[in-house]
Amino acid sequence: MYQLSMYILFWWLSSSPSTQMVWGSDHVMFLNPPAEPVPGYSLKVLYSCSKPAVVLVECLVSYDTGVSSTVFQRHWSCEPGPDRIRTLLLSLPDWLVYQPDWVVPDTQWVLSGMLRASVSEQGSEDSYRSGQATAVVSLQPTSPLSRPMKQHQLCPGWATQMLWLTRRTTTSQCPVEQGNYCRVKTVHLLSSMYASTGENFGITKTLNAYSNEVLEYLRLQDIYFPWCVFSIWVFLTQSCQENLCAVFHHIDYQNNYATPNLFLKRSGQLHVQMHGETGRSSAFLCPFQVPLAQWCHINMELIILNMELVSYRFRDPIHLDDTEGYFVVSGGQFMRGIEGYYGPLVYYRNRIPDVRPVRITVRHVQIHLKVDLASVGRALYSLSLRKLRQESTGSTGVVNKIMALLLQAGCLGNNRALHLSSVLYRETPDPLFVLCMSLIPCILQAWLLSLLSAQKDWRLALLRLGHLHQLGEHGIPPDSDLAYAYYSNIAKQTSSDHHNPSPQQMFVESIYLNNEEVLRFQTNENHDIFHWLKLQARNGAADAEQAVARMLFWGQQGVSPDIQTAVRHYERGAVRLGDPVSMYDYAIVLMQGQGVKKDIPRAVTFLKKAVEQGFTPAINALGWYYERFEKDYQRAVQLWEQADKQGSSDAAMNLGVMYSQGLYPGKAADKVRSTFMAYTYYLKSAQRGNIDGSIQLADVWTTGIPGRVKRRPADAVLWVKWAAERNGHLGMVLRKALDSYLKGDSLMALLYYMMAAESGFAAAQFNVAYLCEQNPVSLIGETCFHSEDTVYQCITILNKNIKRTMRKYFI
Repeated sequence: MYQLSMYILFWWLSSSPSTQMVWGSDHVMFLNPPAEPVPGYSLKVLYSCSKPAVVLVECLVSYDTGVSSTVFQRHWSCEPGPDRIRTLLLSLPDWLVYQPDWVVPDTQWVLSGMLRASVSEQGSEDSYRSGQATAVVSLQPTSPLSRPMKQHQLCPGWATQMLWLTRRTTTSQCPVEQGNYCRVKTVHLLSSMYASTGENFGITKTLNAYSNEVLEYLRLQDIYFPWCVFSIWVFLTQSCQENLCAVFHHIDYQNNYATPNLFLKRSGQLHVQMHGETGRSSAFLCPFQVPLAQWCHINMELIILNMELVSYRFRDPIHLDDTEGYFVVSGGQFMRGIEGYYGPLVYYRNRIPDVRPVRITVRHVQIHLKVDLASVGRALYSLSLRKLRQESTGSTGVVNKIMALLLQAGCLGNNRALHLSSVLYRETPDPLFVLCMSLIPCILQAWLLSLLSAQKDWRLALLRLGHLHQLGEHGIPPDSDLAYAYYSNIAKQTSSDHHNPSPQQMFVESIYLNNEEVLRFQTNENHDIFHWLKLQARNGAADAEQAVARMLFWGQQGVSPDIQTAVRHYERGAVRLGDPVSMYDYAIVLMQGQGVKKDIPRAVTFLKKAVEQGFTPAINALGWYYERFEKDYQRAVQLWEQADKQGSSDAAMNLGVMYSQGLYPGKAADKVRSTFMAYTYYLKSAQRGNIDGSIQLADVWTTGIPGRVKRRPADAVLWVKWAAERNGHLGMVLRKALDSYLKGDSLMALLYYMMAAESGFAAAQFNVAYLCEQNPVSLIGETCFHSEDTVYQCITILNKNIKRTMRKYFI
């Protein structure tokens, strides 16, 4: 474990407020100045003079309005001679040293105070400026409710006493601010450990202005004189593969880098960049190299000092407005992040905490083998599943046996094994008592295993962590920003997977095991329903041709994906039947080269034929052709506007992209207006059920558009969750679960449904509860996960409430 502190210091030429200056033979000094205003304090003043003079002692305070006043003043004559000490009773007003009550009035908020003394010939208020000797010390006033109550030697009337007792029943409190407490701010920017994949998916955080006028005034005063610390824990698993990788950065309203920015270079050195008052950015390179596979604590401190010894001196005053724009942990829109893990990330807004050494003992083991570790991991995972299938009774012992195999496979890089072991740790605490000993360690172990597979970009693990941080569980608080980081990753992968179908993907279907009617329509390549549809297709039924092709292409209703065969059905429907749907689908696979050789001219021919029949998706696709291949933006936008009027979600998405890139024909390149117009089209596209539109909409809502769209992180999570749950790899797990159930293998069905249920998929959660109700005895334990059915019934109800929230967005 390494600790690194970077002291980012800059000049501010001023004398320290606690410095007592002595000039010449005349001098004055406070011997025992108080640290804060206190009642009845005996103040000792040391003084001397070379000729007859007047010693003046004053106490001044300043308020949040900028006004200052004198609250204490004493003066006396001084005759030449040796040093003398005078003791004064520092009688400060009650409103400065006591809590307000029925006698002590409320007052303005006092920002600061000082005691000052002077030796001069005048003895007037200006004697401090013209004095032969001066001294000044600061007084740090306490907040009104932190002061003691005054014990009055008075007898209040009955009415006064009743009014005061009534007031005391109302407890005065500071308004809740973003952070731990009011003046000394501590903001936890990361609520839990975060697995960073090194892509453009990070955690977006914003800070609000103080609602308290005093605190906000102080914050604004500190914008050009920051005194703060960013404390970051990181664990690198891979070196940076780019010129720079983002560790932590700050983006302003103009999408420029603000203060501070911390990047990692290929060499492992840290690149630190700040934004100055003049608008120029400055940076320096830290000689320290962040190590791999070790926790590293980075303290980035911004300090004002009145000394010449600095670690790095910036030419311009640093500008840090922490309420402007947003902070990003790891990768973001403009830069990829680091590969590894983040521990606590704390922003000390108004103070510099002590840096304490931390001792962490880590064991390092080096293994030198000449074998394919990934193949061994796959073999161990397959072996564990075979052992589970062979266990007819579903006894507790089999879980203990396969857990060792799964953990070994996970250590060798098999993400399926990591996810399955995470699920088993989460769901079966008692059978694993040897490993866990109690429920909480099991849940912690499950979470850590999910982090391992999520950092390797495993889709189901990303879904699980997104779901976990959206709802919160067992001490892990809900965190919309952290949930969004995971969900946005899997949502982007879902979009990519839809454009690149593979046999490892299946269409996601929400099938509930208690719905007998839907179960009857489940089929496969050898089922009577599928053969009947193929017969109808050969006889010229366009609907049957579409259904068979769709089942084969996407893997729907129990049919395994077979893209080449699906393309033949698309071609037959397009060529023989002239069906606009088939012509459109066939044109798309020709354009993409999916299951057939790419042929753009032939694809355009079929698209135009489908457009002639008024098929809306074909109109959108033809616009995409003109934009992508012909670069004819005018024609492309015309077609997209036509398709948009007919309700196309893809067309609305494409129009939003044209606005965001400033390519919309005939529209002035106004960045703010273009961004807002793009947002309106993204919203329309998402409401029509478009995955890419929902991702773009969520991206806007997680940062907001200054002056136009407020930040809505919780709603952003709903949209990326909706998109993420359309992922074909989740569909494959659901299909394996359903196939196992239809074959009568309740144990494997339960196992696969648990894997999907832990990802937050509502239908899978219901089916786990359903299987537990139908098989209350001995699936994997003596009882079905000890009332796990009740847990999943509750979670299913919660998910239904979330879905009701989503429905209000859909048109």
